[in-house]
Amino acid sequence: MEWIIKHFSDLNIEELYEIVKSRNEVFIGEQEVKEQDLDDRDKDCYHLFATDNNGRVVAYCRILKAGVAYKDPSIGRVLVTKSHRKMGLANRMMVKAIEFIKNELDEDNITLSAQEYVVELYEGLGFKRKSEVYMEAGIPHIKMRYE
Repeated sequence: MEWIIKHFSDLNIEELYEIVKSRNEVFIGEQEVKEQDLDDRDKDCYHLFATDNNGRVVAYCRILKAGVAYKDPSIGRVLVTKSHRKMGLANRMMVKAIEFIKNELDEDNITLSAQEYVVELYEGLGFKRKSEVYMEAGIPHIKMRYE
């Protein structure tokens, strides 16, 4: 499995298509999110993803620079497709995202909005709860921060 990280402007059309397809599959198909998934923030993000042997995006997240969503850099749109869950991909991807933020963006703190059911994944990576449960896109979330 190959991990790729690219700024939006460096994605080719096939990569962008596969990213959008996977985001639609998970957020709209599985989670029934009604809010618009594609926002203009994507254009100013780094996109971290893993592909299978057929070029299908099976794990994905976007990395937002400081000031885009929060005062800190942020990680969002985290997903692993159903066919590749329970293989440790989310954990490996988050480690890569944290390393990218530290090494390439030269930032130490990260804020994110975690779906409640995966809070333990983020806690295991060093994130701390910074809010009570709140609803976002119809799904319970908790704000978390890596310091």
